[in-house]
Amino acid sequence: MFCSVLSSMIVLKSLEQCVALSEKMSLPLSRSEVFGQLRKDLYDDEEFHQTDVHIFIIMGASGDLAKKKIYPTLWWLFRDGLLPEDTYFVGFARSDLTVDAIRAACLPHMKVGESEAERVDAFFKRNFYVSGKYDDDASFTKLHEYLLGLPSGSEANRLFYLALPPSVYHNVTKNIRNHCMATKGWNRVIVEKPFGHDLQSSEDLSNHLSSLFTEDQIYRIDHYLGKEMVQNLMVLRFGNRIFGPIWNRDSIASVVLTFKEPFGTQGRGGYFDEFGIIRDVMQNHLLQMLCLVAMEKPASTSSDDVRDEKVKVLKCISPLTLDNAVLGQYVGNPEGEGDAKLSYLDDPTVPKGSTTATFATAVIYVNNERWDGVPFILRCGKALNERKAEVRLQFKDVPGDIFGSQCRRNELVVRVQPNEAIYAKMMTKKPGVYFSPEETELDLTYGSRYKDVKLPDAYERLILDVFCGSQMHFVRSDELREAWRIFTPLLHQVEKEKTPPIKYTYGSRGPPEADELLQRVGFRYAGTYKWVEPHRL
Repeated sequence: MFCSVLSSMIVLKSLEQCVALSEKMSLPLSRSEVFGQLRKDLYDDEEFHQTDVHIFIIMGASGDLAKKKIYPTLWWLFRDGLLPEDTYFVGFARSDLTVDAIRAACLPHMKVGESEAERVDAFFKRNFYVSGKYDDDASFTKLHEYLLGLPSGSEANRLFYLALPPSVYHNVTKNIRNHCMATKGWNRVIVEKPFGHDLQSSEDLSNHLSSLFTEDQIYRIDHYLGKEMVQNLMVLRFGNRIFGPIWNRDSIASVVLTFKEPFGTQGRGGYFDEFGIIRDVMQNHLLQMLCLVAMEKPASTSSDDVRDEKVKVLKCISPLTLDNAVLGQYVGNPEGEGDAKLSYLDDPTVPKGSTTATFATAVIYVNNERWDGVPFILRCGKALNERKAEVRLQFKDVPGDIFGSQCRRNELVVRVQPNEAIYAKMMTKKPGVYFSPEETELDLTYGSRYKDVKLPDAYERLILDVFCGSQMHFVRSDELREAWRIFTPLLHQVEKEKTPPIKYTYGSRGPPEADELLQRVGFRYAGTYKWVEPHRL
C-alpha cells in the first residue's frame, strides 16, 4: 500500500519528500528502494536497477538547446532526486570548453534557488566534458575511453542525447554505434526533431538509424508529448465514463487543434525558413494531439499498445492537398511596437522573396467508423494575437431547439498552454427573473484546483522516461512514416509551385481566408462567450 502511495506522490513531490515520509512512517525503504519501487510500479521493467551506473552524454553540449534546455532539465531532475543515484553527465562538442564554462552558460536558465548552491556544486561535480569532431572516429574512441574511466564506467548504461543539427546525425550515430556503445549496460539514443524534411528524407534517416540501433534503443523526442495536458488526454478519454458515448461523429461536429504564438521569428528566420510552420509545428505537435483525440482505447498503457492505436489513426487519413489548406505569411503592423512593425521578410536572416508560410490552417478527415465526416482542423502560426495551444471539441447543435436559436454549441476544451485547464462550455439559465439561456462553463483550471503542485517541464518528463525505458511518449518509426505520408504531397506542391502565402498582419488572428475555411467545413464561432477566471480558494 505504501508503495502505491509513493507512486502517486512522486508525480507531485520530490523524491526527497517521499524518502522523508518513508522514514516518518518507520518503513525500511532507502532512497534507492523508493526510486526502484516507483520505477517498477510505473514502467514494469525488470531490467532497471536503481543502483546501476548511468552516463548521460550530451552530443552538442556547446549549443543553445543543450544550454537552455538539456542541462537545466538534468539539473532539475538531479535537484529533485529523480535520477538514479550514480548518474554522470558528459558533454561532447567541437568547441574547446570546460565544465566551468558550461556551468556559466547554463546557470541563467537553471532557476537555481538561494539555498541550492551546494546542490548545484554537487551536480556539476558529476559533469565532465570531452571535445572532438562529429565525423572523426578517433574523437569517439577518445570519448569511449573517457566513459570507461568514470566510476564503474565499464558497466554503466549510456544515454546519448543528440542536441545537434540533423546534418550531422548520420556521422554521429554511426560513430556512436561503432565506437561508443556500452558493452555491459544498455544504450539509448535520443533524437531531436526535425525527423527528416519529407517522406523520403525521413525514411532515409529511419533506415539509417535502424541499421545501427534497435527500435527500443531509439527515442524520437517531441516535447509536446511531455506536456501535462497532452498526457491528460489519455486519462480524460479512457478514465471517464461520461465522455465515451459522445466521443464520435454522432455528437461531435468538429475538432480544432490550435498552436498560436504572439511573436515572429525574431532573428531566427534563417533556421525557420528551412522548415516552415507545417514542418515546425503541424506535422508533429498538432498531429500527435490529433492522434490522442482520435485513437481507439489501447489494450493497455504499454508503449507499443498506445502507439499501435496512433498509427491506426494516421493510416485512416488521406494525404493533404492545397484545397483543404490556407497558408499565410505575416507582414508588419504599422500601428504596432517594436518587432510588431516588422514583416517576416524584414528579418535579415530570411532569404529575400521567401514564400515560406508562417501560418497554416489545414482540414483533415479520419476515414473510419468513429470519425467519418468530422473535420479535424489544425491551426498554427507565428505573430498572431495571443499565445495559446489547445484542443477544442465542438459538439453538434441540440436537435429540436425550443429556445428560439438562443443556444450555442457545447464545447470541450483542453488548454495545453498557457494556464493549463479543461473546461466544458455549456448552456444554463441566466440568473434572474427572465427565462434566458446563457453560455457558461464547468471549469478545471489547474492553477486554481492544484495550487501547491508544480507541473514539471515537458523535457523533465521525457528525459526521465528515457532513463525508465518508457517509449509511450516518443515517436515510433511507422508513426513517423505515416505522418510524413500525409503532409509530403502538400509540401512538395507548395515548394514546386512557389505558392505565395496570404499576407496577414502581425498581431491578428491570421488570414481571414482561414476563418472562412473553418466556417465552410462546419465550425461555428459566435463570439459571445466570455470566460471568467475561477474564484481562488
